[in-house]
Formats: sequence, C-alpha cells, structure tokens
Amino acid sequence: MQFKQWITYFSVGLLTATLAISSQAAIWSSSEVHYSSGDYLNFANDKHDVTTSIITFQHASGHKYGKNFFFVDHSRSDTGSGFYGEWYSTFSLGAITGSDMSFGAVKDVGLIAGFNFAPGSNSMHTLPGVSLALDLPGFAMANLDITGYNNIKTDGSSGEESSYMLDFNWAYPFKAGGLSWSVEGHAEYIAGRDMKDNSGKCEDWILMQPQVRMDLGEALGNEAGNFFVGIEYQYWKNKYGVKDKNESMVQLQTVWNF
Repeated sequence: MQFKQWITYFSVGLLTATLAISSQAAIWSSSEVHYSSGDYLNFANDKHDVTTSIITFQHASGHKYGKNFFFVDHSRSDTGSGFYGEWYSTFSLGAITGSDMSFGAVKDVGLIAGFNFAPGSNSMHTLPGVSLALDLPGFAMANLDITGYNNIKTDGSSGEESSYMLDFNWAYPFKAGGLSWSVEGHAEYIAGRDMKDNSGKCEDWILMQPQVRMDLGEALGNEAGNFFVGIEYQYWKNKYGVKDKNESMVQLQTVWNF
C-alpha cells in the first residue's frame, strides 16, 4: 500500500476512534473549522508571493485521565495543494496517581505522545515527552511541552537524526470595547539535526503563530463562542530547517466552533 493511502486510512481510523471515545467518555470537547489566507514564503525567490488558502479541522477533548488534541490542514495555492496534520495525547500524572503534582507555576505534569504527518513528503515524526500544565493568571489554558522529535521516512530514504522540541501553547480570553476577544496560539523551538546520510543539516527553527480573535457571533447578538474572526501572525526562522529562510506574515482567519 502506498504511503498516501496508508496515512489516509490511518487518519480516518484515528478520527473515528477519537470521536467514538469522546462520545462515550469525554468530559469536555471542542471542534473547530478554520479558514485562513495569506502570502507564504516562496523558496524559489524568497518573496511572500504565494497566496495560499488553508482549511483546518481541529478537535480537542478531555477525559478522566487526560486530553487529546489534533488538527488536519488542507492547503491550496497556484503551486499545488497538500495535507498536514498533528496529533497529541496527554495523560495527567496527577489524575492517574491521585497525587498533587503541582509546584511553582506548574499545576500538573503529564506524559505526552505526539505524531506529525506530512504525506506529500513521505515523512512523519513521533514526539514523546512531558507536558507541564501552567497556572497563569487570566489564561484559559497554558502548557509547556518538552518532547523528542524523531523522524520516520517511509520511502526508503534515510531521513533526519533525532532532536527535541519545546512548545508553549496558550489561550488568553479578555473583554475590550464590550466585545469578547482571545489571544491564543503557540510558539515552538525545534533543535537542529543532521541528516543520517551526512548529506546536510536541518537548522534549528523557531515557529510562532499567535492569533487574535473576536467573537463576531456574540457581537451580532447571537450565541457566544460559535463564530470568530481575526488574524494570525506567523514568524518562522529557518523555515523547514533551511538556513536563513525566514518568514514573517499575517493571515486573515475565520473560525467556526461547534
């Protein structure tokens, strides 16, 4: 079976299993559809001249012993289209052991298992590690994830050596001008790594994707928490690990939560 077929079947199966589990055992759940549009870095000429639209399906849910989060992007531009996805399951050591795991600004410690897949590049990554749930004033959620970053190639090529990732993800809701807003997103650092065949190196990168959202549904007199508009700023130093290929751009965004 070809990799694209395998990953499609795997993703559908994973999604089906997640929704089945959520319907039985979820304490809370949230699903969103995002539409974003912006001008992305074109590696051929270093200009932000590739207008790209992205449709994202995102799901998060919590159960007695932890939480799940995943998203799948479908991007389309004049240069082509493709899929990319990430999955993370976190298991709370506090909930599992019944012990208080808090210290300082940390309110709980969890074990996290991550999986990133990019069918177009015949590549995936596993990200096992630790997740620190942070108790920060005003934040709806804030986590610091510390994981490995392990490449798996499915086309017979050698791929990359392993490295590690640090990821801070958050959501901060607030009121301004009588409207409901939220600043949320994530910032990650992935350490540089050599190619296994000594053909080169993937540089360390920094990727930041903060969003500012306004609850448009509430502003129009409808139920709050369902429809948002806003912008996302993306900064990517050494994009895809390519030295000095840096991206700085703003995307327009709409979000439907259900």
